[in-house]
Amino acid sequence: MVNKSLLRLACIAFFAAVIIGRTSAQQIAATPPMGWNSYNCYGSAVHEDEVKANARYLAKYLKPYGWQYVVVDFLWSYDNPPGSNIGNPFQKNLQDGSFIPWLTMDKWGRLLPQPTKFPSAFGGKGFKPLGDYVHSLGLKFGIHVMRGIPRQAVWAKSPVLGTKGITADMIADTTSKCDWMNHMYGLDMSKPGAQKYLNSILDLYASWGVDFIKVDDISRPYHTAEIEGYHKAIVHTKRPIVLSISPGETPLKDGDHVKKYANQWRMADDFWDNWKELLHMFNYARNWQGMGGPGHWPDCDMLQIGKLSKRGPVGPERYSKFTDNELLTHMTFWCIYRSPLMMGGNMPENRPYDLKLLSNNEVLAVNQTGQNPKELYHNDESMVWYSQVPGSKDIYAAVFNLKNEDSDVSLNLLALGLKGKVTVRDLWAKKNMGSYENTYQQKINKHGAALFRLSAINR
Repeated sequence: MVNKSLLRLACIAFFAAVIIGRTSAQQIAATPPMGWNSYNCYGSAVHEDEVKANARYLAKYLKPYGWQYVVVDFLWSYDNPPGSNIGNPFQKNLQDGSFIPWLTMDKWGRLLPQPTKFPSAFGGKGFKPLGDYVHSLGLKFGIHVMRGIPRQAVWAKSPVLGTKGITADMIADTTSKCDWMNHMYGLDMSKPGAQKYLNSILDLYASWGVDFIKVDDISRPYHTAEIEGYHKAIVHTKRPIVLSISPGETPLKDGDHVKKYANQWRMADDFWDNWKELLHMFNYARNWQGMGGPGHWPDCDMLQIGKLSKRGPVGPERYSKFTDNELLTHMTFWCIYRSPLMMGGNMPENRPYDLKLLSNNEVLAVNQTGQNPKELYHNDESMVWYSQVPGSKDIYAAVFNLKNEDSDVSLNLLALGLKGKVTVRDLWAKKNMGSYENTYQQKINKHGAALFRLSAINR
């Protein structure tokens, strides 16, 4: 006879484990992730030695400030021809129905890193050696993946690991295709084996030591079932892996869902070093204000700082086209808004000013600790955002000059709830500016910004 008390306890334990598993996936990324991503400087053509060089730079210069992720972006399974820039494998059917070019893939339909670009992956080792190297520096390792399952796996009818008799063609949704990358099909998550396939690839990534995955072609249009599938697969691994989804614009109507199942999500399409795009980003961020918090962050996209587009993907090789003032605005807004901070430039080529932007501990504290960022006001000439300093009544305030000329910009202290005398500290300069009542005013360069900590005296 079944002991009802033991059965009841077993059920409680089971559901508690499920709840804890779900919760733990959201407990990671308690603060906005900070790191480097290869896309903006190398496109699809990054090589292992370049990833390692950026990892070493991050460990030496930025790890003390909280930077930790090293992320290999897209098409790591594709063999870029020598000297090529960004690659987009055009998969077409041969006479027998097979695909060219053939991406590096195991017998279970799971893509593997191409050994000509990642020599340590030779012999089926995957990204584990590179992940181990990144971890040896005290950092965390991440990869980019495309939503779904490789078309070549569907053609080959690759078996799905962990199932009996289920093959890739039985779980693919061949009507679900990315409109700018043609080597994957979507997954029909209602089909038996679809979740098992996602579990199998996340198990593989976990065995490589992956700490962060950026899943592309999933948030615009918004693929609800597949997003839940990746989340479940991460929980299944029992490894704390950050789930980042892209590209934007993620639909606002799905805000509650994305907060539950992803750790960060793109608000806009790819962001580049253009002042008009920066102005547009303010609008996207305004729409999403109030939605960020521990474990779930609206993402302004990568930092366009330093050396960009060494091998594509957009424009010629260059240092960021942003002026120094615009770079200051760029970094200041990402910090006050609490966006994830993913450096896009090739860091070994950083200029002194680039490093200065990335290594101000007082500024980075705004990104990592500021609470409830909000816009105070905006118009065509200026903008102010603010957040709360945890454990105090102090305020972080970011002031932006949007005009095409240097201008005095005023900060209304009363509107921020600060009465009487207020101490103003300039966080970029790490300098106290004095005490003021009611209003603080400062000249700010064209397209520039300032970031302050405001402390009421005797409050």
